[in-house]
Amino acid sequence: MNKQDEILTVSPEQTYHAIRGSIVTAQHSVAKAVNSAMVTAYWEIGEQIYKACGENDRAEYGSRLLEYLSAKLTAEFGKGFSVQGLRNMRQFYCTFPIRSTLWSELSWSHYRLLMRISDEKARAFYAEECAKSAWSVRQLERQINTMYYRRILASQDKASVAAEIQLREPKPEYEKIIKDPYVMEFLQIQPDTHVYESDLEQALIDHLQQFLLELGRGFSFVSRQKRFTLDGQSFFIDLVFYNYILKCFVLIDLKTDTLTHQDIGQMQMHVNYYTREMMNEGDNPPIGIVLCAEKNDAVVRYTLPENNTQIFTSKYKTYLPTEDELKRELRLDSFHKLDE
Repeated sequence: MNKQDEILTVSPEQTYHAIRGSIVTAQHSVAKAVNSAMVTAYWEIGEQIYKACGENDRAEYGSRLLEYLSAKLTAEFGKGFSVQGLRNMRQFYCTFPIRSTLWSELSWSHYRLLMRISDEKARAFYAEECAKSAWSVRQLERQINTMYYRRILASQDKASVAAEIQLREPKPEYEKIIKDPYVMEFLQIQPDTHVYESDLEQALIDHLQQFLLELGRGFSFVSRQKRFTLDGQSFFIDLVFYNYILKCFVLIDLKTDTLTHQDIGQMQMHVNYYTREMMNEGDNPPIGIVLCAEKNDAVVRYTLPENNTQIFTSKYKTYLPTEDELKRELRLDSFHKLDE
């Protein structure tokens, strides 16, 4: 068989899988290199901060130092170096003070989860198991939340308990590292407003944004995929508007799955955050809207601040879109091709 005959025997499907394999392998290599560099840099930053002001910044000097460093680093390198971010790096160094014990297989997102574990033996166990089993960040989070450490110690069928994670939270074949906000900050990549969304969610949010602006009634666009951080964990709000008639922020989250009580609770947390951190003098408390865009139904839930008054409740109904209006805008049939 000559070379031409060999070429003809290779099917398009085989060629596709061979090319795809090369891309996935390259992505794994890039992810490992970036994560290793990021973890090393943040450990070194944490070490320098610790040497400069100790384990905490309760003293005035420590607090002022972090503010100074944050301002200088942010001006030069962009996001990722907030005062809280620098505290996290110092905590990282204090939690893992021996550099040689760091696992090169684990990312900064992995270590941020591990730092929340107060039990040193449990933390070391999760780190080792995560590295050896190549758990994704979501798999590690699930194992921690379901007390895998205690379950595996108590179980007589350890193999079955260890294999459970692949059924409960299957690991993706490859993770889209470039969509990790920490990686984007580290590489100084300007985040795309659509970067955290699926095609269907992007199309729906684009449409809802345009709809609310065209609706009028005092809406002014503020942000989409608004990110904020609490206790080292990042959260995102799909759309943020300010209504200058109601004098309040309007927060919107879109869920393409069935609406759950966790979704409502998350929006309440978003509303509380904006109430305490983002309101300006003269503002009314913010309003949250959770949209559930199921194919067979569309559910709308409004989340009001706990201290709202009946007058404000009555007034918002005049200027916000009604449930029927929002349901009509969630025309999923128009987006079925993107969904597929």
